[in-house]
Amino acid sequence: MKSIKKAVFPVAGMGTRFLPATKANPKEMLPVVDKPLIQYAAEEAVAAGVDTLIFVTGRNKRSIEDHFDTAYELEKELEERDKVKMLKVVREILPPEVNCVFIRQSEALGLGHAVLCARPVVGDEPFAVILADDLLTSDDKPILSQMVEVYDFHKCPVLGVQEVPMEDVHQYGIVDAKLSGDRTYDVAGMVEKPSQEDAPSNLAVVGRYILPAKIFDLLETQERGAGNEIQLTDAIARLLSSQRVLAYSFEGKRFDCGSKLGYLQAQVEFALAHEEVSEDFRQYLLSLDLGHALPQMKSASG
Repeated sequence: MKSIKKAVFPVAGMGTRFLPATKANPKEMLPVVDKPLIQYAAEEAVAAGVDTLIFVTGRNKRSIEDHFDTAYELEKELEERDKVKMLKVVREILPPEVNCVFIRQSEALGLGHAVLCARPVVGDEPFAVILADDLLTSDDKPILSQMVEVYDFHKCPVLGVQEVPMEDVHQYGIVDAKLSGDRTYDVAGMVEKPSQEDAPSNLAVVGRYILPAKIFDLLETQERGAGNEIQLTDAIARLLSSQRVLAYSFEGKRFDCGSKLGYLQAQVEFALAHEEVSEDFRQYLLSLDLGHALPQMKSASG
């Protein structure tokens, strides 16, 4: 029996770094080749044994709910046009045994508050938290599956971490941790978005968590922290006083699709791996005279 059955997807953020594209369209619905970011995240959760997907949404996020709902008119039209392959794609976005729950976060009070909103559905079970704009891929097991294995072995909370350049630590929750096993670290402390001078390491939490239900009690009493928001990192730091927390340096690659550069990098690498377009796209890239094209593009954008 799978140990982690529920995953929380905080998707209420405004996505201001991608304006105007995200003015009316959620950043989680931005496509990488032919699938939105939120679908990659959902597929990762399902592969790890999750059967209840809990989306904490906000204003202008209705398209996320629509994406995971049945589209009767679209299916009927594809069926009538004998578009069998496309019909299969639309019908198999999620397996039939997987349930989706949508909860509205009425105020944008931070990641910690978004996770707290999921408490009525999560109950007293351990659960995963997935941030969809961190697109993670692996040639072996999906990243959340790796983390569930670590959780099952150690029976304690697990944070997905990755080394980042020291000049970027101010953008992340950073762990103070000591290597204790293969890719695992015992966490002694956490700091949300520290300065380079105050950072205890360059191990950053990157959008994957397995947490106990006890975190909800801590979030309910958590004071506002960085950005005047209720930070999940601060609540996890308090959790350390009562139980062991592990950081896991996952096997795989991360694309920060919350940034324009990371999003573009994901487009290129996923296109090169896509069975329909990979070879044509590769040939297109090889045909580009980048030495001449780049100055022209810079001039056009400037």
